[in-house]
Amino acid sequence: MSDAPPLPGAPVRGSKSGKPIMALFDLLGRNWAMGILWQLSGGPLSFRALQEACGGVSPSVLNKRLKELRACGLVAQNGGYCLSAQGAELFTLLKPFGPWAEKWAEGLHSPPPG
Repeated sequence: MSDAPPLPGAPVRGSKSGKPIMALFDLLGRNWAMGILWQLSGGPLSFRALQEACGGVSPSVLNKRLKELRACGLVAQNGGYCLSAQGAELFTLLKPFGPWAEKWAEGLHSPPPG
């Protein structure tokens, strides 16, 4: 695959179908993509503040991921970085995964029933 962001209609990692859901999963599965969206869900951040919030991701990786997320319409830039309307809508769908993942993790550490 090329360095271009994954877009519907073209083959992406894990799928040659070009289906929109596969392009989205490819995008969200890239290093730091989910972390960036999660951090920006709290409001706009400057590049440096976003880098710190993401635990010191390298500037080159952060820049590349921001370019991809902007090209895919999930992040906007207006003096800093923020979720676009589509990015905010996506985050509302992703947010419930946080509590679900906590329960899932607890279950992995609990003895099996019976």
